[in-house]
Amino acid sequence: MNTRFNDIPPVVKNLIIINVIMFLATWVVGNVFGIRLSQILGLHYFRSDFFKPFQLVTHLFMHGGIMHLFFNMFALWMFGRVLESVWGSKRFFIYYIITGLGAAALHTFVIHLQMTGIYHDIQAFINTPSPDAFAILVKEHFPEYYSQVYHKLIDAWYSNPDSTMYIAQAQQFAKELMDIKMNIPTVGASGAVFGVLLAFGMLFPNTELMLLFPPIPIKAKWFVILYGGLELWLGLTQPGSNIAHFAHLGGMLFGFILIKYWGSKRSNFY
Repeated sequence: MNTRFNDIPPVVKNLIIINVIMFLATWVVGNVFGIRLSQILGLHYFRSDFFKPFQLVTHLFMHGGIMHLFFNMFALWMFGRVLESVWGSKRFFIYYIITGLGAAALHTFVIHLQMTGIYHDIQAFINTPSPDAFAILVKEHFPEYYSQVYHKLIDAWYSNPDSTMYIAQAQQFAKELMDIKMNIPTVGASGAVFGVLLAFGMLFPNTELMLLFPPIPIKAKWFVILYGGLELWLGLTQPGSNIAHFAHLGGMLFGFILIKYWGSKRSNFY
């Protein structure tokens, strides 16, 4: 890591600077003015009242914590500077933005499928309300809130399953949980960074990388394949996770498509 900051190619350098500035601005504005920039600039589900089209871009420059920012910027520095040096700044910038938008598109599509399933399950519960049905609904779609909802409602409802008061409370809880789920913003450059990682693996497949855990060498192509497979497995097995696994996969997918497209259009090589 003896590369001087001034030697970093301009797009990678400016992306890092912007991300750091936005992270500091989020902290300052939040602590001084009580304004959550992540709520304004983070990407919301398109049916959320908080959704704005500009969030498709601005969410790429927001991060949820210092380690989230560090690992994304470290990966961008490590792999992005090599790609920009090979491709040139214009092509690298186009690639970064398109993979970021592609990540947002796939993530939004998966969220839409999840929200549609939740909506249908809530409607089924409303049609035939019972404490068992509500417990299953919360466990399946909102497990992080199950303990809280159980102590506030479900436990008491079991003692009087025909209570109209408990039915009304459960329906209100279901609506509130749906709103919470719908209004969670997605932040981070991870989708675009995964696209950068994919490109490095495709262009330099036999370059050896040193893993941190465990500290063993691995060729870039195997690292990308293993990482992509892990993200797919986590995305399928942990749909309620706070990590946007399908956004990562979206960045890799759109990166693969774009590289293949550019490869077939040599006359338009940016």
